[in-house]
Amino acid sequence: MSTKTRWLLTLCLVQLFIMMVFINYSAVLPALKEEWRMNNTMAGSILSVYQLGYIASGVILSALTDRLNTRNIFIGSALWSATANLLFALYAHDYLSAMVLRGLTGVGMGGTYMPGIKLVAEKFSPNERGRAIGIYVGSLMLGASLSLAVTGWLTAGFGWRAAFVAGSVCVYVGTLASLLIFRGYKPTMHARVKKGLTAATLGNRSALLMIMGYASHMWEMYGMRGWIAPFFTASLIAHGSSKGAAAGWAATAAAVAIGTGTFSTALTGSISDRAGRTKTISLVMVGSAFCSFGFGWLINWHPAVCMCAGLVYGFLVAAESPVFSTALTELVEPSYLGAAMGMQSLIGYSFGMVSPTLFGWALDVTHNWHPLGSFSVDWGMAFGTAGLGALMGPVFMWFLRRLPESEKMAGGRK
Repeated sequence: MSTKTRWLLTLCLVQLFIMMVFINYSAVLPALKEEWRMNNTMAGSILSVYQLGYIASGVILSALTDRLNTRNIFIGSALWSATANLLFALYAHDYLSAMVLRGLTGVGMGGTYMPGIKLVAEKFSPNERGRAIGIYVGSLMLGASLSLAVTGWLTAGFGWRAAFVAGSVCVYVGTLASLLIFRGYKPTMHARVKKGLTAATLGNRSALLMIMGYASHMWEMYGMRGWIAPFFTASLIAHGSSKGAAAGWAATAAAVAIGTGTFSTALTGSISDRAGRTKTISLVMVGSAFCSFGFGWLINWHPAVCMCAGLVYGFLVAAESPVFSTALTELVEPSYLGAAMGMQSLIGYSFGMVSPTLFGWALDVTHNWHPLGSFSVDWGMAFGTAGLGALMGPVFMWFLRRLPESEKMAGGRK
């Protein structure tokens, strides 16, 4: 095993621990919704405020990696995330306190994900970068799935507060382990090119189209991620399970579904190195759109059918994540890469912030609507809102393929 491969696997292990607080709220959403007497829109807005916290820090901290030591940003952000999640476990007691503390947790996560991608991009050459970033993002997908599963398991046995405390402990462990990846680390500094930040990012048509495609992806993925565990809970309860048992099994099923992204991200990253970034993204997003528009209607079927379909959905909805980030590293000057990633975070996570709230609103609006008799339509309509984003991604990629800059990406126009 090469030194670079060992370094990458260590970084993946670090992120696996840090991600343990990533979507742990989704595992306990049904219980907290009842405990704090929230409707679906309110519950979804707590999902969204996490994205707001991520945006607030991600844009700034990603840009600062162009000029400051990424090690300090990464470690400081991880410690912040762990501590904010711990405060949520100890002091969150209603909708307002949850909004504040969950938002602060998102602030910490903003300084780990994108800076981590930049670390990988600096370490690996363009012809191997797609695979490397795919493996890295796969570790985040696995961490997200474990975040759901472990939180669900611990909540069933010890309560949600103990589960959140355990999540923070994992992040502290991951932060300590990150010292290994930064051993002897010297940040790569690039000279500024003769153009302003706006011209290098928003003025770069190809980069902007890639960022908008990423935003479409984020809209779909965060709508799905935030609500798939509550969907499985509703499915199990509708078929006779108790609320407690349903929540535990739903968290596990959702974790497995989201965890399939661990394999798809590594796979599509490698494929895009050969077939091209835009083609890979377009094909995957067409498939995930089909899943988004069809998945919610399965609430009328047996839970086993829902869970099997969830495996396919989870595989596709995350698959193109590393391809967007890899392509962006090839479309902007290295001296502005951190700033471009910050812009990607701003636009992408803004879309990801709105999606879960709109999803919850769609559930509330259609909850008592029965145009097809006993056939439930609420979850089908809600998941359809996530599918709207997936439809736009291939459109942005089509426009990008018309630009000469697309030749910079591995695979070119193939």
